[in-house]
Amino acid sequence: MGQGYNAVILSDDGKIIRTWVNPHAYNNGYKLIEHSYVNNNFVQAVESLICPTGMFYKSRIVWAGDYADEEPEGKNLNKLAEENEDLHSFPRNKNMSEYLYVVNHTKQEYMSKGNGIHCLPLMTAEGNGRGSGDYHGRGEEFVGTWARDVISVEKEIPSGYNNLPYVFEAY
Repeated sequence: MGQGYNAVILSDDGKIIRTWVNPHAYNNGYKLIEHSYVNNNFVQAVESLICPTGMFYKSRIVWAGDYADEEPEGKNLNKLAEENEDLHSFPRNKNMSEYLYVVNHTKQEYMSKGNGIHCLPLMTAEGNGRGSGDYHGRGEEFVGTWARDVISVEKEIPSGYNNLPYVFEAY
């Protein structure tokens, strides 16, 4: 069966769900590869939350799959988010195309968003490879390596940060 994903923003300590965003609120598919594209309205809504003027700028983020590992509470982050009443539908109220880079402040790394597949959902995904609709292809070993790290989207590259070459490809 297909694995569904929600974008979840965590507290600074990574233990409390601050908010979560569901792709269905933006008329998108729930599977990772169904919405992980540059200029997708769901992904842009999440980008608008973690851009310099967003309410969750530089926050811990996870694209939480419903087949991902369980948390200490006995459920995975996707299920815990869906039980949390703090669901928001955020309007995509700005053009996010000027924000060219996804930045990991925890690891002091950055990537270009890409031209087809957007790196943000893939780099922060938990549970990839456990259901249909997940990403399989070039760069699959990088999927999820930024999950729960402090992430933002930026117009300019922060000084001293390392570039991770873009590796994902559309199929």
